[in-house]
Amino acid sequence: MLGSLSLLVATPFAFRSFSPSSNNNRSLSSGTNHQIAKQLATESGRGSQKLLRRHVFPVYRRVSYGSPISAVMIDDSSTITTSEENTQNIGILDIDSALRPFKDHFQYRIKKFVDQKNLFENYEGGLEEFAKGYLRFGFNREEDGIVYREWAPAAQEAQVVGDFNGWDGSNHKMEKNEFGVWSIKIPDSEGNPAIPHNSRVKFRFKHGDGVWVDRIPAWIKYAIVDPTRFGAPYDGVHWDPPPSERYEFKYPRPPKPKAPRIYEAHVGMSSSEPRINSYREFADDVLPRIQANNYNTVQLMAVMEHSYYASFGYHVTNFFSVSSRSGTPEDLKYLIDKAHSLGLRVLMDVVHSHASNNVTDGLNGFDVGQSSQESYFHTGERGYHKLWDSRLFNYGNWEVLRFLLSNLRWWLEEFKFDGFRFDGVTSMLYHHHGINMPFTGDYNEYFSEATDVDAVVYLMLANSLINNILPDATVIAEDVSGMPGLGRPVSEGGIGFDYRLAMAIPDKWIDYLKNKNDEEWSMMDLSCSLTNRRYTEKCISYAESHDQSIVGDKTIAFFLMDKEMYSGMSCLTDASPTIDRGIALHKMIHFITMALGGEGYLNFMGNEFGHPEWIDFPREGNGWSYEKCRRQWTLVDTDHLRYKFMNAFDRAMNALDDKFSFLSSTKQIVSCTDEENKVIVFERGDLVFVFNFHPENTYDGYKVGCDLPGKYRVALDSDAWEFGGHGRVGHDVDHFTSPEGIPGVPETNFNNRPNSFKVLSPARTCVVYYKVDESVEETNGINVISVSETLEMDASKQKNAEESAILVDHGDKENPQETTDRDTSSFDEELQKDGAKQESIEEPAASVLDKKIVGSKLDEPEVEEMEDRTPDD
Repeated sequence: MLGSLSLLVATPFAFRSFSPSSNNNRSLSSGTNHQIAKQLATESGRGSQKLLRRHVFPVYRRVSYGSPISAVMIDDSSTITTSEENTQNIGILDIDSALRPFKDHFQYRIKKFVDQKNLFENYEGGLEEFAKGYLRFGFNREEDGIVYREWAPAAQEAQVVGDFNGWDGSNHKMEKNEFGVWSIKIPDSEGNPAIPHNSRVKFRFKHGDGVWVDRIPAWIKYAIVDPTRFGAPYDGVHWDPPPSERYEFKYPRPPKPKAPRIYEAHVGMSSSEPRINSYREFADDVLPRIQANNYNTVQLMAVMEHSYYASFGYHVTNFFSVSSRSGTPEDLKYLIDKAHSLGLRVLMDVVHSHASNNVTDGLNGFDVGQSSQESYFHTGERGYHKLWDSRLFNYGNWEVLRFLLSNLRWWLEEFKFDGFRFDGVTSMLYHHHGINMPFTGDYNEYFSEATDVDAVVYLMLANSLINNILPDATVIAEDVSGMPGLGRPVSEGGIGFDYRLAMAIPDKWIDYLKNKNDEEWSMMDLSCSLTNRRYTEKCISYAESHDQSIVGDKTIAFFLMDKEMYSGMSCLTDASPTIDRGIALHKMIHFITMALGGEGYLNFMGNEFGHPEWIDFPREGNGWSYEKCRRQWTLVDTDHLRYKFMNAFDRAMNALDDKFSFLSSTKQIVSCTDEENKVIVFERGDLVFVFNFHPENTYDGYKVGCDLPGKYRVALDSDAWEFGGHGRVGHDVDHFTSPEGIPGVPETNFNNRPNSFKVLSPARTCVVYYKVDESVEETNGINVISVSETLEMDASKQKNAEESAILVDHGDKENPQETTDRDTSSFDEELQKDGAKQESIEEPAASVLDKKIVGSKLDEPEVEEMEDRTPDD
């Protein structure tokens, strides 16, 4: 049995696994297009396993093969021993004592993991060698010829066909070994490869019914389709360019950031024109925008080949092939190298949770009714996801492990990706598919017979492999269940991911925007939702991703402003109340999600400037139109449109983290959730954040608690003119703290904070304050770069922009210069260590434009403190 199933554990607050109660199965209940695009399903049951046998390939047509190979896994009674130390000393149980009743479960899966690694060591030379399957399977150059190998145990006869032999395989028959691997060596012809580079190839085989079928080789590195033929099948392409045509990387990988600020992007839909964009166009036109907005990581969707464009890349047909719609493998390498040259790391959205059920051009074509031991997928209902119409992998199969682990190594080493975002992890973790499963945080939901241990072991192997190959890799799990240990190292008994996506946060925002008026917003509910994550397991927060942009749903900007975005975004006219509210809340929602919701942040392409409407891929229902499958960059580039304000604020909040590294800080303290006045105050790192969600009230002299005594100044102000605000907060004001209560006795402090200072907090604004280092201020200063100057940059200048537009130091107050009519809310992205000469800038007093001004608040006793730890739930 897997764990102690009879015990119900009352989990401590700090560890309680979050349960995204807003809507666990949101992607399962929406429209067909969304169902195809996303997955939260899992397999059910666990596969049988049999004894591994050693095999070495004979020579020539049974080509010599250096390492043993098998299509089956080890039986649970394997004679290979597992170290007692590995299963007894489980670090995660010391971190979270509530997991101790499930020690049996952890021991069971750790034993399977260790045993599997031992098998790889004994029969394949180790995990890393095992994951070099792409050097053995598929088409590879070996000894003056091309060797082709394919695992297809269900085939009765097999041939390789293509342009090179006129699609007649009678002279290129393959031979099968006892483990179902077909192989052939095709000698060079007059010194040239028998199969030319960029020529079409397929695997032709006869199955048990005596029928011959053509399939794209499973390990093919490129696949194309005839664009002139509607519904034409894909063809595999032998991709082996000569050295003169092979892209050579020029730039090293950027170092791993303290906290990832991720720009989620889809290359195909990144053009402003209604068409599919290319890798090179994305590299030259879009990457500079991402860099200019101070992101440090790009996450690329839909890289693996998928024959159905509208699947958003989630119904993969060819796992080792780049999507040919946007170019060649060399073009993708150019994109990644260009990103690295700009200091951007690149993550790949990898889909190992399921596969397209396409037969003619997908991996499913190798399934001709054989047993699960001889297939990539489980048989029967267990191997098919009826909601998404896709196939589910058999993670207990030796060759499936080889295929998937090698796939990860292929993308890391051949294309220099810096890590992965694993899609549909919930679909892998549980036999019940995660469908209609309202995860509540009860640990019994995670550790029982419902857990797919084969899939868990695969993920442990995958993360071990990735970290061995690239120690600085970033690996993210898309998991809605909140399984404890998902984000802890494998060495502790965890699954090994660096981060999990905080998937409940966007659902919370949608719920508020759809179902609550502004007066009904709960500060405590928002705060709890944003801090609802497991202690010691990092999260990537996001207010919206591609999910919220798909047809049938709306982006946050469109929820807020709707049809007025078509007529009210011009700066040449006064903003309507709807537009004014929409832009203000768009900034606040994204910023509080970033600042309080996790240890990293993600934004989907275009949402940084409030891209209107929705995403609708070409399909029969829209006349195969690309009109809403693009990004309208002209909106943010047009100076008289208000989209520039949201974009500038996005750039500024990223630069704020670049300067102060608050995302990576373990100090996170929510000191005030003021329901009556609609204010949230918290500290992240040594910054103090004040969010006023009230639709009308401005609070003059609002008292906020803080940790460190001293002088505070405005670091970032959403109400600054540069961000489309009203300029109500004066940036020339020094805020001096006052001590609160008895030192060292939190209950006597203000909101459990030992110091406080007073601020002006206008309605629907967020302002961040930083503590001034007065010892440095006496002799040094901070150079200022105006946000407005950055906004005026054209696209070509943005490409070379190296400095962010954000915070401000307002100079020596004793020597003020001439005032300006705009807020200046930026300072150097990166201070010189010895300090730069301070520029003196003085601002006029802020005007108050609210309907109502409320005096300073009374002391607020409520506090939610999370210092040096981040709470769950």
